[in-house]
Amino acid sequence: MANELERLQRWYSSQCNGDWEHTYGVFVENLDNPGWTLKVELTDTDLEESAFSPVDFQRSETDWVHCKVDKFVFFRAGGAHNLTELLSIFLDWAETQSDDDA
Repeated sequence: MANELERLQRWYSSQCNGDWEHTYGVFVENLDNPGWTLKVELTDTDLEESAFSPVDFQRSETDWVHCKVDKFVFFRAGGAHNLTELLSIFLDWAETQSDDDA
């Protein structure tokens, strides 16, 4: 089974069509509280019109995740140890949507 980084690479590569990657992309940044943000631009992808139910939980002050889609962008933020979880939430949703289209 592929890990989240391999899955993200596969998803990103499948979007690259000679145009998309010049305008849109995937961005991972750190937060100063500390934590992570994940931004995935969905314009011109199969996910552009897909429904996503927001995810919002806080297990503790350092273990939290907030995810939503707004204006064709998938936004995620999480605690310092939640990056893998952020990637998994996006990829599980993206892969499910791809399976539904098949």
